[in-house]
Amino acid sequence: MLHANYAWVPTVSRPSQLCPFKITKRIAVQHTFEKNDSLLATSALAGSSMSLSSSNSRKLFSKEPYSPPSWVQSLGVKPPAQRMVLGQLPTPIHQIQVPELPSGAELWVKRDDLSGMQLSGNKVRKLEFLMADAKEQGCDCVITIGGIQSNHCRATACAARYLGMDSYLILRVGAEEVEKDPGLDGNLLVERMVGAHLEMVTTQEYVALGSETLGQSLKARLEKQGRKPYLIPVGGSNSLGSWGYVDAYAEIEKQMEEGNDMEFVDDIVLACGSGGTAAGLALGCRLSGSSTKVHAYGVCDSPSYFYQFIDKILQGMGCDQSSKDMVRCVQAKGYGYAISHSDELEFMQHIALSTGIVLDPVYSGKALYHLFQEMKANPKAWEGRKVLFVHTGGLLGMYSKASQLQPIVSRGSQVTRFPFDDIVEDNVETW
Repeated sequence: MLHANYAWVPTVSRPSQLCPFKITKRIAVQHTFEKNDSLLATSALAGSSMSLSSSNSRKLFSKEPYSPPSWVQSLGVKPPAQRMVLGQLPTPIHQIQVPELPSGAELWVKRDDLSGMQLSGNKVRKLEFLMADAKEQGCDCVITIGGIQSNHCRATACAARYLGMDSYLILRVGAEEVEKDPGLDGNLLVERMVGAHLEMVTTQEYVALGSETLGQSLKARLEKQGRKPYLIPVGGSNSLGSWGYVDAYAEIEKQMEEGNDMEFVDDIVLACGSGGTAAGLALGCRLSGSSTKVHAYGVCDSPSYFYQFIDKILQGMGCDQSSKDMVRCVQAKGYGYAISHSDELEFMQHIALSTGIVLDPVYSGKALYHLFQEMKANPKAWEGRKVLFVHTGGLLGMYSKASQLQPIVSRGSQVTRFPFDDIVEDNVETW
Protein backbone atom coordinates (compact mmCIF):
# COMPACT_ATOMS: atom_id res chain seq x y z
CA MET A 1 0.00 0.00 0.00
CA LEU A 2 1.03 3.60 -0.56
CA HIS A 3 0.96 5.96 2.37
CA ALA A 4 0.85 9.75 2.28
CA ASN A 5 3.10 10.51 5.26
CA TYR A 6 6.60 9.56 4.20
CA ALA A 7 9.22 10.70 6.68
CA TRP A 8 11.38 12.17 3.94
CA VAL A 9 8.63 14.37 2.44
CA PRO A 10 6.26 14.99 5.38
CA THR A 11 5.26 18.56 4.55
CA VAL A 12 4.24 17.92 0.95
CA SER A 13 2.63 14.54 1.51
CA ARG A 14 0.06 15.65 4.05
CA PRO A 15 -2.03 17.84 1.72
CA SER A 16 -1.26 15.86 -1.42
CA GLN A 17 -2.89 12.43 -1.49
CA LEU A 18 -1.31 9.49 -3.25
CA CYS A 19 -3.02 6.18 -3.92
CA PRO A 20 -3.26 3.32 -6.43
CA PHE A 21 -5.98 3.81 -9.04
CA LYS A 22 -9.15 1.82 -8.31
CA ILE A 23 -11.51 0.50 -10.96
CA THR A 24 -14.69 -1.13 -9.69
CA LYS A 25 -16.28 -1.81 -13.08
CA ARG A 26 -15.98 -0.94 -16.73
CA ILE A 27 -17.82 2.24 -17.59
CA ALA A 28 -19.10 3.11 -21.02
CA VAL A 29 -16.99 5.88 -22.46
CA GLN A 30 -18.89 9.13 -22.81
CA HIS A 31 -17.65 12.07 -24.81
CA THR A 32 -18.21 14.92 -22.39
CA PHE A 33 -15.61 17.32 -23.69
CA GLU A 34 -17.26 19.12 -26.57
CA LYS A 35 -19.46 21.70 -24.84
CA ASN A 36 -19.16 24.97 -26.75
CA ASP A 37 -22.04 26.86 -25.17
CA SER A 38 -21.70 30.23 -23.49
CA LEU A 39 -19.00 29.93 -20.84
CA LEU A 40 -19.71 31.99 -17.76
CA ALA A 41 -16.87 31.69 -15.26
CA THR A 42 -16.35 33.29 -11.87
CA SER A 43 -13.03 33.30 -10.07
CA ALA A 44 -12.69 31.89 -6.58
CA LEU A 45 -9.99 34.49 -6.14
CA ALA A 46 -12.07 37.50 -7.20
CA GLY A 47 -10.76 40.54 -5.45
CA SER A 48 -7.19 39.21 -5.68
CA SER A 49 -6.89 39.87 -9.42
CA MET A 50 -3.87 41.67 -10.77
CA SER A 51 -3.32 43.28 -14.14
CA LEU A 52 -0.74 41.71 -16.39
CA SER A 53 1.65 43.74 -18.46
CA SER A 54 0.10 43.01 -21.84
CA SER A 55 -1.58 45.17 -24.43
CA ASN A 56 -4.96 43.71 -23.41
CA SER A 57 -4.61 44.48 -19.67
CA ARG A 58 -5.93 41.03 -18.85
CA LYS A 59 -6.85 40.47 -15.20
CA LEU A 60 -5.56 37.23 -13.76
CA PHE A 61 -8.13 34.64 -12.58
CA SER A 62 -11.06 36.60 -14.01
CA LYS A 63 -13.43 35.66 -16.77
CA GLU A 64 -13.29 37.58 -20.01
CA PRO A 65 -15.40 37.44 -23.17
CA TYR A 66 -13.70 35.63 -26.02
CA SER A 67 -13.68 37.63 -29.23
CA PRO A 68 -12.62 35.21 -31.96
CA PRO A 69 -10.99 36.45 -35.14
CA SER A 70 -13.42 37.31 -37.92
CA TRP A 71 -12.19 34.47 -40.13
CA VAL A 72 -13.72 31.78 -37.87
CA GLN A 73 -17.23 32.74 -39.01
CA SER A 74 -17.11 30.10 -41.73
CA LEU A 75 -17.11 27.30 -39.16
CA GLY A 76 -20.28 25.34 -38.54
CA VAL A 77 -20.17 25.71 -34.76
CA LYS A 78 -20.32 28.66 -32.40
CA PRO A 79 -16.97 29.54 -30.81
CA PRO A 80 -16.77 29.58 -27.00
CA ALA A 81 -17.98 32.84 -25.51
CA GLN A 82 -15.76 33.04 -22.42
CA ARG A 83 -12.38 32.03 -21.11
CA MET A 84 -10.55 32.26 -17.80
CA VAL A 85 -7.49 34.50 -17.71
CA LEU A 86 -4.62 32.22 -16.71
CA GLY A 87 -1.81 33.13 -19.08
CA GLN A 88 0.48 36.08 -19.61
CA LEU A 89 -0.38 36.72 -23.22
CA PRO A 90 0.70 37.59 -25.83
CA THR A 91 3.97 35.70 -25.61
CA PRO A 92 6.99 37.21 -27.39
CA ILE A 93 8.55 36.22 -30.70
CA HIS A 94 12.24 36.70 -31.43
CA GLN A 95 14.88 35.44 -33.83
CA ILE A 96 17.76 33.18 -32.82
CA GLN A 97 21.06 32.68 -34.62
CA VAL A 98 22.44 29.17 -35.02
CA PRO A 99 25.10 28.22 -37.58
CA GLU A 100 23.44 25.00 -38.75
CA LEU A 101 20.60 26.71 -40.66
CA PRO A 102 20.46 26.22 -44.44
CA SER A 103 21.43 29.15 -46.66
CA GLY A 104 19.09 32.11 -46.25
CA ALA A 105 16.88 30.39 -43.68
CA GLU A 106 15.75 32.22 -40.55
CA LEU A 107 14.63 30.67 -37.26
CA TRP A 108 12.24 32.56 -35.03
CA VAL A 109 10.81 31.34 -31.71
CA LYS A 110 7.32 31.86 -30.32
CA ARG A 111 8.00 31.81 -26.59
CA ASP A 112 4.95 29.99 -25.26
CA ASP A 113 7.28 28.63 -22.59
CA LEU A 114 6.83 32.11 -21.09
CA SER A 115 3.03 31.91 -20.90
CA GLY A 116 3.09 31.93 -17.09
CA MET A 117 1.33 29.74 -14.51
CA GLN A 118 4.45 28.00 -13.14
CA LEU A 119 6.08 27.51 -16.56
CA SER A 120 3.03 25.74 -17.96
CA GLY A 121 3.81 26.43 -21.62
CA ASN A 122 1.21 25.62 -24.26
CA LYS A 123 -1.12 24.04 -21.69
CA VAL A 124 -2.18 27.48 -20.45
CA ARG A 125 -3.97 28.44 -23.65
CA LYS A 126 -6.07 25.26 -23.67
CA LEU A 127 -6.86 25.46 -19.97
CA GLU A 128 -8.21 28.99 -20.31
CA PHE A 129 -11.17 27.57 -22.23
CA LEU A 130 -11.46 24.25 -20.39
CA MET A 131 -11.39 25.76 -16.90
CA ALA A 132 -13.97 28.37 -17.94
CA ASP A 133 -16.26 25.52 -18.95
CA ALA A 134 -15.62 23.71 -15.67
CA LYS A 135 -16.52 26.79 -13.64
CA GLU A 136 -19.60 27.50 -15.77
CA GLN A 137 -20.84 23.97 -15.05
CA GLY A 138 -20.37 24.51 -11.31
CA CYS A 139 -17.70 21.83 -10.94
CA ASP A 140 -15.65 21.71 -7.73
CA CYS A 141 -12.74 19.60 -8.96
CA VAL A 142 -11.01 18.53 -12.15
CA ILE A 143 -9.65 15.20 -13.38
CA THR A 144 -6.97 14.64 -15.98
CA ILE A 145 -4.44 12.00 -16.96
CA GLY A 146 -0.89 11.73 -18.26
CA GLY A 147 2.62 10.39 -17.76
CA ILE A 148 4.48 10.63 -14.48
CA GLN A 149 6.16 13.88 -15.63
CA SER A 150 3.15 15.25 -17.49
CA ASN A 151 3.40 19.01 -18.02
CA HIS A 152 -0.33 19.10 -18.67
CA CYS A 153 -1.18 17.40 -15.37
CA ARG A 154 0.99 19.86 -13.45
CA ALA A 155 -0.53 22.82 -15.31
CA THR A 156 -4.05 21.53 -14.59
CA ALA A 157 -3.26 21.15 -10.89
CA CYS A 158 -2.01 24.74 -10.75
CA ALA A 159 -4.99 26.13 -12.67
CA ALA A 160 -7.41 24.28 -10.42
CA ARG A 161 -5.80 25.58 -7.25
CA TYR A 162 -5.75 29.13 -8.64
CA LEU A 163 -9.52 28.87 -9.11
CA GLY A 164 -10.28 27.26 -5.76
CA MET A 165 -10.79 23.72 -7.11
CA ASP A 166 -9.24 20.36 -6.24
CA SER A 167 -7.35 18.33 -8.83
CA TYR A 168 -7.17 14.57 -9.36
CA LEU A 169 -4.33 13.34 -11.56
CA ILE A 170 -4.12 9.82 -12.98
CA LEU A 171 -0.41 9.23 -13.61
CA ARG A 172 1.06 6.28 -15.46
CA VAL A 173 4.33 4.67 -14.38
CA GLY A 174 6.15 1.37 -14.84
CA ALA A 175 4.80 -1.67 -13.02
CA GLU A 176 7.76 -1.69 -10.65
CA GLU A 177 7.04 1.91 -9.58
CA VAL A 178 3.27 1.93 -9.17
CA GLU A 179 3.28 0.99 -5.46
CA LYS A 180 6.07 3.42 -4.54
CA ASP A 181 5.99 7.07 -3.62
CA PRO A 182 6.84 8.89 -6.88
CA GLY A 183 9.00 11.48 -5.14
CA LEU A 184 9.31 15.18 -5.89
CA ASP A 185 11.23 15.36 -9.16
CA GLY A 186 10.22 18.01 -11.67
CA ASN A 187 6.49 18.38 -12.21
CA LEU A 188 5.68 16.13 -9.26
CA LEU A 189 7.02 18.70 -6.81
CA VAL A 190 4.66 21.41 -8.08
CA GLU A 191 1.68 19.04 -8.25
CA ARG A 192 2.14 17.95 -4.67
CA MET A 193 2.87 21.47 -3.42
CA VAL A 194 -0.56 22.58 -4.66
CA GLY A 195 -2.24 19.56 -3.08
CA ALA A 196 -3.06 17.43 -6.12
CA HIS A 197 -4.53 13.97 -5.52
CA LEU A 198 -2.35 11.47 -7.40
CA GLU A 199 -3.75 8.12 -8.54
CA MET A 200 -1.18 5.77 -10.02
CA VAL A 201 -1.66 3.30 -12.87
CA THR A 202 0.80 1.12 -14.73
CA THR A 203 1.52 1.70 -18.39
CA GLN A 204 -0.01 -1.71 -19.11
CA GLU A 205 -3.26 -0.74 -17.35
CA TYR A 206 -3.33 2.53 -19.23
CA VAL A 207 -2.89 0.81 -22.60
CA ALA A 208 -5.45 -1.90 -21.79
CA LEU A 209 -8.22 0.41 -20.57
CA GLY A 210 -7.50 3.74 -22.24
CA SER A 211 -7.48 7.24 -20.82
CA GLU A 212 -11.21 7.88 -21.26
CA THR A 213 -12.25 4.73 -19.40
CA LEU A 214 -9.86 5.52 -16.55
CA GLY A 215 -11.09 9.09 -16.38
CA GLN A 216 -14.76 8.12 -16.42
CA SER A 217 -14.14 5.57 -13.67
CA LEU A 218 -12.62 8.18 -11.38
CA LYS A 219 -15.36 10.66 -12.29
CA ALA A 220 -18.06 8.16 -11.25
CA ARG A 221 -16.26 7.42 -7.99
CA LEU A 222 -16.00 11.11 -7.09
CA GLU A 223 -19.65 11.69 -7.97
CA LYS A 224 -20.63 8.97 -5.50
CA GLN A 225 -18.70 10.94 -2.87
CA GLY A 226 -20.82 14.02 -3.59
CA ARG A 227 -18.23 15.83 -5.72
CA LYS A 228 -18.86 17.44 -9.11
CA PRO A 229 -15.79 16.69 -11.22
CA TYR A 230 -14.87 18.03 -14.65
CA LEU A 231 -12.98 15.60 -16.88
CA ILE A 232 -10.15 17.03 -19.01
CA PRO A 233 -8.62 14.74 -21.66
CA VAL A 234 -4.93 13.97 -22.11
CA GLY A 235 -3.04 17.16 -22.92
CA GLY A 236 -6.24 19.20 -22.76
CA SER A 237 -6.60 18.27 -26.42
CA ASN A 238 -10.21 18.30 -27.50
CA SER A 239 -12.31 20.62 -29.63
CA LEU A 240 -12.81 23.12 -26.81
CA GLY A 241 -9.20 23.24 -25.60
CA SER A 242 -7.89 23.59 -29.14
CA TRP A 243 -9.53 27.01 -29.42
CA GLY A 244 -6.56 28.17 -27.40
CA TYR A 245 -4.35 27.67 -30.44
CA VAL A 246 -6.80 29.04 -32.96
CA ASP A 247 -6.49 32.16 -30.83
CA ALA A 248 -2.70 31.72 -30.69
CA TYR A 249 -2.53 31.82 -34.49
CA ALA A 250 -4.53 35.06 -34.46
CA GLU A 251 -1.99 36.36 -31.94
CA ILE A 252 0.91 35.40 -34.24
CA GLU A 253 -0.87 37.03 -37.18
CA LYS A 254 -1.24 40.27 -35.22
CA GLN A 255 2.41 40.20 -34.18
CA MET A 256 3.43 39.78 -37.81
CA GLU A 257 1.27 42.75 -38.80
CA GLU A 258 2.94 44.85 -36.10
CA GLY A 259 6.34 44.14 -37.65
CA ASN A 260 9.31 43.41 -35.39
CA ASP A 261 11.17 42.25 -38.54
CA MET A 262 8.91 39.20 -38.90
CA GLU A 263 6.30 40.31 -41.40
CA PHE A 264 5.56 36.79 -42.65
CA VAL A 265 6.43 33.20 -41.86
CA ASP A 266 6.73 30.29 -44.28
CA ASP A 267 6.57 27.48 -41.72
CA ILE A 268 5.31 26.94 -38.18
CA VAL A 269 7.04 24.05 -36.39
CA LEU A 270 5.97 22.55 -33.08
CA ALA A 271 6.16 19.42 -30.96
CA CYS A 272 3.02 17.29 -31.03
CA GLY A 273 2.11 15.09 -28.07
CA SER A 274 -1.68 15.05 -27.95
CA GLY A 275 -2.72 16.91 -31.11
CA GLY A 276 -4.64 19.91 -29.77
CA THR A 277 -1.95 22.54 -30.33
CA ALA A 278 -1.36 21.33 -33.90
CA ALA A 279 -5.11 21.22 -34.62
CA GLY A 280 -5.66 24.78 -33.43
CA LEU A 281 -2.71 26.26 -35.32
CA ALA A 282 -3.55 24.36 -38.50
CA LEU A 283 -7.17 25.49 -38.37
CA GLY A 284 -6.12 29.08 -37.74
CA CYS A 285 -3.80 29.00 -40.75
CA ARG A 286 -6.47 27.53 -42.99
CA LEU A 287 -9.33 29.82 -41.97
CA SER A 288 -7.20 32.96 -42.18
CA GLY A 289 -6.19 32.16 -45.75
CA SER A 290 -2.52 31.98 -44.85
CA SER A 291 -0.08 30.03 -47.02
CA THR A 292 2.00 29.15 -43.93
CA LYS A 293 2.72 25.44 -43.56
CA VAL A 294 2.30 23.77 -40.16
CA HIS A 295 4.69 20.94 -39.24
CA ALA A 296 3.81 18.85 -36.17
CA TYR A 297 6.72 16.74 -34.92
CA GLY A 298 5.15 13.84 -33.03
CA VAL A 299 6.94 12.80 -29.84
CA CYS A 300 4.79 9.70 -29.40
CA ASP A 301 2.49 7.44 -31.44
CA SER A 302 2.67 7.75 -35.24
CA PRO A 303 1.82 10.31 -37.94
CA SER A 304 -1.21 8.24 -39.00
CA TYR A 305 -2.52 8.30 -35.43
CA PHE A 306 -2.15 12.07 -35.21
CA TYR A 307 -3.87 12.64 -38.55
CA GLN A 308 -6.87 10.61 -37.34
CA PHE A 309 -6.96 12.28 -33.92
CA ILE A 310 -6.61 15.80 -35.31
CA ASP A 311 -9.42 15.02 -37.76
CA LYS A 312 -11.71 14.29 -34.79
CA ILE A 313 -10.76 17.55 -33.09
CA LEU A 314 -11.35 19.53 -36.28
CA GLN A 315 -14.74 17.89 -36.85
CA GLY A 316 -15.78 18.95 -33.35
CA MET A 317 -14.79 22.50 -34.25
CA GLY A 318 -16.99 22.48 -37.33
CA CYS A 319 -14.24 21.84 -39.89
CA ASP A 320 -14.75 18.92 -42.29
CA GLN A 321 -11.44 19.27 -44.13
CA SER A 322 -8.81 16.56 -43.82
CA SER A 323 -5.95 17.28 -41.46
CA LYS A 324 -3.58 15.92 -44.12
CA ASP A 325 -4.38 19.02 -46.18
CA MET A 326 -3.68 21.33 -43.22
CA VAL A 327 -0.73 19.96 -41.25
CA ARG A 328 2.31 17.80 -41.93
CA CYS A 329 2.82 15.23 -39.17
CA VAL A 330 6.42 14.04 -38.74
CA GLN A 331 7.74 11.10 -36.72
CA ALA A 332 10.06 12.53 -34.07
CA LYS A 333 9.71 10.28 -31.03
CA GLY A 334 13.20 8.81 -31.34
CA TYR A 335 13.60 6.01 -28.82
CA GLY A 336 10.05 6.60 -27.55
CA TYR A 337 7.92 9.00 -25.54
CA ALA A 338 9.94 10.74 -22.81
CA ILE A 339 12.98 8.55 -23.62
CA SER A 340 16.00 10.67 -24.51
CA HIS A 341 19.10 9.57 -26.39
CA SER A 342 22.41 11.33 -26.04
CA ASP A 343 22.28 13.06 -29.45
CA GLU A 344 19.05 14.83 -28.48
CA LEU A 345 20.44 15.95 -25.14
CA GLU A 346 23.71 17.08 -26.73
CA PHE A 347 21.68 19.15 -29.20
CA MET A 348 19.67 20.74 -26.40
CA GLN A 349 22.88 21.68 -24.61
CA HIS A 350 24.19 23.17 -27.87
CA ILE A 351 21.06 25.32 -28.26
CA ALA A 352 21.29 26.48 -24.66
CA LEU A 353 24.94 27.49 -25.06
CA SER A 354 24.29 29.16 -28.43
CA THR A 355 21.08 31.04 -27.62
CA GLY A 356 20.34 30.86 -23.88
CA ILE A 357 17.08 29.01 -24.60
CA VAL A 358 16.54 25.83 -22.61
CA LEU A 359 14.37 23.27 -24.38
CA ASP A 360 12.70 20.33 -22.71
CA PRO A 361 13.62 16.67 -23.33
CA VAL A 362 10.11 15.33 -24.03
CA TYR A 363 8.61 17.85 -26.47
CA SER A 364 10.42 20.93 -27.75
CA GLY A 365 13.88 19.35 -27.58
CA LYS A 366 12.88 16.37 -29.69
CA ALA A 367 10.96 18.50 -32.18
CA LEU A 368 13.74 21.02 -32.82
CA TYR A 369 16.36 18.25 -32.93
CA HIS A 370 14.44 16.41 -35.66
CA LEU A 371 13.80 19.64 -37.57
CA PHE A 372 17.56 20.23 -37.68
CA GLN A 373 18.10 16.62 -38.76
CA GLU A 374 15.71 17.24 -41.66
CA MET A 375 17.49 20.46 -42.56
CA LYS A 376 20.82 18.64 -42.54
CA ALA A 377 19.52 15.80 -44.72
CA ASN A 378 17.70 18.05 -47.20
CA PRO A 379 18.95 21.65 -46.88
CA LYS A 380 17.53 22.66 -50.28
CA ALA A 381 13.97 22.18 -48.98
CA TRP A 382 14.53 24.76 -46.24
CA GLU A 383 16.77 27.29 -47.98
CA GLY A 384 15.49 30.85 -47.72
CA ARG A 385 12.53 29.91 -45.55
CA LYS A 386 11.41 31.83 -42.50
CA VAL A 387 10.56 29.28 -39.78
CA LEU A 388 8.66 29.97 -36.58
CA PHE A 389 9.27 27.38 -33.86
CA VAL A 390 6.66 27.27 -31.09
CA HIS A 391 8.44 26.61 -27.79
CA THR A 392 5.74 24.76 -25.85
CA GLY A 393 7.53 24.76 -22.48
CA GLY A 394 8.23 21.79 -20.23
CA LEU A 395 11.35 23.00 -18.43
CA LEU A 396 10.56 21.11 -15.20
CA GLY A 397 10.82 17.82 -17.10
CA MET A 398 14.58 18.40 -17.36
CA TYR A 399 15.04 17.43 -13.73
CA SER A 400 14.08 13.82 -14.44
CA LYS A 401 17.00 13.68 -16.93
CA ALA A 402 19.63 14.97 -14.49
CA SER A 403 21.73 11.81 -14.51
CA GLN A 404 21.84 11.71 -18.32
CA LEU A 405 22.55 15.42 -18.55
CA GLN A 406 25.32 15.49 -15.94
CA PRO A 407 28.25 14.47 -18.20
CA ILE A 408 26.93 16.60 -21.10
CA VAL A 409 26.37 19.75 -19.07
CA SER A 410 29.66 19.34 -17.21
CA ARG A 411 31.59 19.75 -20.45
CA GLY A 412 30.03 23.14 -21.13
CA SER A 413 29.97 24.50 -17.59
CA GLN A 414 33.15 24.73 -15.51
CA VAL A 415 33.11 24.34 -11.73
CA THR A 416 36.23 25.35 -9.82
CA ARG A 417 37.26 26.27 -6.29
CA PHE A 418 37.55 30.02 -5.78
CA PRO A 419 41.28 31.00 -5.49
CA PHE A 420 42.20 33.03 -2.43
CA ASP A 421 45.91 33.42 -3.25
CA ASP A 422 45.60 37.03 -4.42
CA ILE A 423 43.52 38.26 -1.50
CA VAL A 424 45.35 40.27 1.18
CA GLU A 425 45.89 38.22 4.32
CA ASP A 426 44.49 40.98 6.53
CA ASN A 427 41.15 40.66 4.79
CA VAL A 428 41.16 36.91 5.23
CA GLU A 429 41.75 37.22 8.97
CA THR A 430 38.72 39.46 9.42
CA TRP A 431 36.50 36.58 8.34
